[in-house]
Amino acid sequence: MAESPVRLLKAVSATTRKPRPGEIEGGDYYFLSDAEFRQRLAEDAFLEHAEVFSSGFLYGTLKSEIRRAREAEAWAFLEIDVEGALNVMQQYPDAVTIFLKTPSPEEFERRLRARGTESEQIIQKRLATAAKELQFTDRYRHIVVNDKLDRAVAEICKILKSEETNENA
Repeated sequence: MAESPVRLLKAVSATTRKPRPGEIEGGDYYFLSDAEFRQRLAEDAFLEHAEVFSSGFLYGTLKSEIRRAREAEAWAFLEIDVEGALNVMQQYPDAVTIFLKTPSPEEFERRLRARGTESEQIIQKRLATAAKELQFTDRYRHIVVNDKLDRAVAEICKILKSEETNENA
């Protein structure tokens, strides 16, 4: 997305889980202890947060990430689950929301297994969660099928360009 025709800035999520091999602090996630995460919750530092995949791990988007995007005059790109998205939509009804989905549940499972980073138990939880999340696609302003990365990126950029045009009209 770095080469897209619109300015996008990934809002790096915070999590209480441990880094996977190759993940970078501040690039992939902000890796916080449970106590640090809860302290930031108490300070109202999160735009949204949730326990994800019934794993016991907390994930959330820091408000400072949204400020960082605004200061850069860029779209904030949030990689969040449906629960988080619904919270954002409630706070910001005009938010541009895009549900990014795989072409099929089978393809989602194939991609998840190909990563080789999750236990079978977590894979099953993620598959069940994904099936539930598909029931909420009608709450999003846009749906993009991520079949081919270049095509999905082009479609997202087209949506954002259209939103920019509507905003400036």
